[in-house]
Amino acid sequence: MLLDPLANALSMIKNAESVGKDECIISPASKLIGSILNVMKNRGYIKEFEFIEDGKAGEFNVKLCGSINSCGVVKPRFHVGKANFEKWEKRFLPARDFGILILTTSSGVMPHYEARAKGIGGQLLAFVY
Repeated sequence: MLLDPLANALSMIKNAESVGKDECIISPASKLIGSILNVMKNRGYIKEFEFIEDGKAGEFNVKLCGSINSCGVVKPRFHVGKANFEKWEKRFLPARDFGILILTTSSGVMPHYEARAKGIGGQLLAFVY
């Protein structure tokens, strides 16, 4: 029984990275997981991912590049104002400008650097470094 598919997906990626695998399969797939994988790909944490249709919910095949030290979800999903990013960076990331916080905003899912540049806040979803 899956209670949090996003947490399961990020723990699959983290476990596959820690044992040195080149790829992992994330099932079931969702738009939110796809959006987070897209942010991770754009920031260089994964090589690529592809959606595989299997008749049910589908799954993602993620190609890893070995650059993730840790990743996970943020529970509960805290609201982050446009002026509070530094507080959350200190809490979830090991150092300044090392890693990203992924949040959902009214403009979509994006890293905190982009949200800070646009001057918008949102809900924290995950961290990656």
